[in-house]
Amino acid sequence: MHDDRNLVEARLARVLKERIRPAVHPLTTPLSVQIWSTPGEPVPVAEGLAAPTRPITPGTPWGTPWGTSWFKVTGTVPAEWAGRTVEAVLDLGFTPRTPGFQCEGLVHLSDGTPVKGLHPRNSHVRVGSPVAGGEQVHWRIEAASNPDLDASGVPFQPTPMGDRTTAGDAPQYVLGEMRLAVFDETVWNLVMDLEVLGELMAELPADGARRWEILRAVGRALDAVDLQDVNGTAAQARSCLAEVLAAPAVPSAHRISAVGHAHIDSAWLWPLRETVRKVARTASNMTALLAEEPEFVFTMSQAQQFAWLKEHRPEVYAKVKKAVADGRFVPAGGMWVESDTNMPGSEAMARQFVHGKRFFLEEFGIENDEAWLPDTFGFAAGLPQIIRAAGSTRLLTQKISWSRTNSFPHHTFQWEGIDGTRIFTHFPPVDTYNCEMTGRQIAHAARNFKEKGVATRSLAPTGYGDGGGGTTREMVAKAARLRSLEGSATVEWEAPADFFAKAEAEYPDPPVWVGELYLELHRATLTSQAKTKQGNRRSEHLLREAELWAATAAVRTGFRYPYEELDRIWKTVLLHQFHDILPGSSIAWVHREARETYARLAGELEDVIGAAQRALAGEGTRELVFNSAPHARRGVSAGSASAQAVPGGTATPVPREGGGYVLDNHLLRVEIDGRGLVVSVYDRAADREAIAPGQAANLLQLHPDFPNQWDAWDVDVFYRNVGSDLTEVTALEAEGGAVRVERTFGGSRVTQLLSVPGDAKRLDIDTEVDWHETERFLKLAFPLDVKADRYASETQFGHVHRPTHQNTSWEWAKFEACNHRFVHLDEPGWGVAVVNDATYGHDVTRAVRTGTDAGTTTTVRASLLRAPRYPDPETDQGVHRFHHALVPGATIGDAVREGYRANLPERRVTGAGTAVPPLVTVDNEAVVVSAVKLADDRSGDLVVRLYEAHGGRARATVRGSGFAADRAVLTDLLERPLPDTEPPATADGAVVLALRPFQLVTLRLPRA
Repeated sequence: MHDDRNLVEARLARVLKERIRPAVHPLTTPLSVQIWSTPGEPVPVAEGLAAPTRPITPGTPWGTPWGTSWFKVTGTVPAEWAGRTVEAVLDLGFTPRTPGFQCEGLVHLSDGTPVKGLHPRNSHVRVGSPVAGGEQVHWRIEAASNPDLDASGVPFQPTPMGDRTTAGDAPQYVLGEMRLAVFDETVWNLVMDLEVLGELMAELPADGARRWEILRAVGRALDAVDLQDVNGTAAQARSCLAEVLAAPAVPSAHRISAVGHAHIDSAWLWPLRETVRKVARTASNMTALLAEEPEFVFTMSQAQQFAWLKEHRPEVYAKVKKAVADGRFVPAGGMWVESDTNMPGSEAMARQFVHGKRFFLEEFGIENDEAWLPDTFGFAAGLPQIIRAAGSTRLLTQKISWSRTNSFPHHTFQWEGIDGTRIFTHFPPVDTYNCEMTGRQIAHAARNFKEKGVATRSLAPTGYGDGGGGTTREMVAKAARLRSLEGSATVEWEAPADFFAKAEAEYPDPPVWVGELYLELHRATLTSQAKTKQGNRRSEHLLREAELWAATAAVRTGFRYPYEELDRIWKTVLLHQFHDILPGSSIAWVHREARETYARLAGELEDVIGAAQRALAGEGTRELVFNSAPHARRGVSAGSASAQAVPGGTATPVPREGGGYVLDNHLLRVEIDGRGLVVSVYDRAADREAIAPGQAANLLQLHPDFPNQWDAWDVDVFYRNVGSDLTEVTALEAEGGAVRVERTFGGSRVTQLLSVPGDAKRLDIDTEVDWHETERFLKLAFPLDVKADRYASETQFGHVHRPTHQNTSWEWAKFEACNHRFVHLDEPGWGVAVVNDATYGHDVTRAVRTGTDAGTTTTVRASLLRAPRYPDPETDQGVHRFHHALVPGATIGDAVREGYRANLPERRVTGAGTAVPPLVTVDNEAVVVSAVKLADDRSGDLVVRLYEAHGGRARATVRGSGFAADRAVLTDLLERPLPDTEPPATADGAVVLALRPFQLVTLRLPRA
């Protein structure tokens, strides 16, 4: 037989496009449309309904950037359509772009009741099935004219559209047709039949019989269609396809659990306020689809988004809540938002689960067993035990499929964290969280699945996401045809919990991956939008202080513990850890608001801290020093206050021979040359130089930074090929107890203060950058005379080790990585820490020196600033301040202590001068207290969270001050007693703990 595949396939494509799809709506009649545009921000529904309108016709421009318009749509169903299915097709001016990145709307009844959302792939609203004829149609559409930031067709181009203050007022869209239409369900089903078979056919081998069977059936169906009477012949065409559609899947077919999904970025190329409306549109769509499709199951993560619905659209929330109760609308993930997981601190990562799971429990009586993070940019090695400590055991993501260098070896596996905790993890092999049920996607999932032969199941999050939209009726129809279809994987709608239960049952001993799940992409998100990152870091530490001192004051003085304020502030901080806000990959509007929000939260938290400390200090004129760090500092115990703090002070700068200055406190001798560079950091006790021979630290290095794509997200390794050392000085002078260095380059200025405290082996570097570069990357380098094959980076509740070499492509790909407060590297017996107060990105490289020395130089570079132009063309322009410290001779314990010191400065309060003892003491410095607070249930119980921080086993005694701790209860992160767990050992009114490396423990201490 002649090979006519191309002929039939081309025929199918044209007939579908030009004849069959248009016949889905064979009869139409125009609707009358009027419009009112809000003069500013969105208005309440009642105001939009009552506003005066004016007529508007198709072809008319409308919608200023980020504006809102209310359309009034009216019409009458023609009497001759009686007995037919009728729907409206409402085109706001949609472009071919996918949903969520352009105009969209929410349809209301005339009384304000929400009906469903509108987007370019879901623009219909059902009138009746069947209609009687003569029905009056009266809808109101709240339409958002959100600009398409990639409308030019060239991605990643700088645009002023990312902020209302710069976007202008030119109309963004042209109104399309608004029509009533007869819906021919038979033709629509023919479209679905032909699309499913055509897409499947394209994925089958050309030499296989099944492909040819489908091809011949499709050819017969196309022969059966009268192109002049598609509606009259569609049923006959469908009958030609019935046999090939009925052929069941083979028993060994891959099994796909589809779950309706609409990954909604809580902010990205739109501001937070628009996400509130995106959630309402999507939830309205999905509750409507659930009512129409009995087998369909939809899942939504991010408790924050449910909370927005509850607050802003209670009528939509009521529908959601009913669907949740019916088991059809499934809350997933148990986190407040789908956060970044690299940069949030220990407590913040824990509170993501605390607040997320608690919301789902209180609102729906549901506890999630899975973390749901399909789009997060890599996963920190401390995350498994946090997930487990929150009462969950599973994780879903697909983002690792975006890695550009190495293909991750598993799709289903156990992920082991730094403390040994393992969680069952699944990466959907469909490689998208926006599955559309296309034949190509389903075939890719089956071919791509790496566990063939030992497992058979994967999950496919199905629906339009990022900007919302969700699953469509077309996707549901395709899934129905793929339930069991020869040549395809099978598809069944299932909730995530059902998928995980089956996947675990069939694969009880999956492979294990140990350590972080590093994404080999989007590495620059560790640096972009520095002020957002500084706001996050500062907020985390202010919250620690606020909880500590408010709890201490509540116990000691009866101070009112600010439960409501702290709950609200925590949720706001957690929201801003969303994986496009904290990573710096959102539009200018988002980051402008984030800066304002962080400043407001800092003021509120300072008020809480100040009020609690004044209550503790009492009335008087004597100065008390409060230490909120988890280690004693200058004679003040951890978590206490004292009037007997050891005086501070810094080493006095002394002129250096040949230019520059020397800072010497008899523990450490630092030489700063005439260029303002640190050429020697000499540890007197160890008789050891920290700086590599012939090298200089405190070296600012500037690189070009123009990645191949994803400007705010990516830094490509070729940035290292070209760079310049900033060694020219415009000022170098002693200023009090510090050396002041000033440099200018391009349009920017850097001012640094270098100092050495009087009583510590530490060089402090305070850097102020007035940054006015574009597409540049600024690093701060420390070339160290240390031979280290690996180094430690702080992560949640511990640290992770990474290699300094590039033996394999896996190590080479980690050329930019995340740390929290420190990185540490060492040789046996001596190490160095580089500490920071607000930076996350860094790189560590090694080189062997030439000549007689032949030693190894290991260089640590902190990433300070970038200047990408998309999606925010003014990223990071302005003044920034950073603090770093170089700590020679540091053990890992020193690095932990110095990291907390840099981020939790002591506070001085005038009062009665009576010491404030700590609420809780721990007798082992390796065991670090991460939180001291009152229990969230307002019982007055004290909650103490602590962890082993050095990476070894540790015994510690935890003692309450002023109350016995011998009734302590081990709890999960939600402060609930751990099931099947013995009470902790006690001795002499204290709790005795034996901790494994990096183990996290939460203690609840009842108070009489």
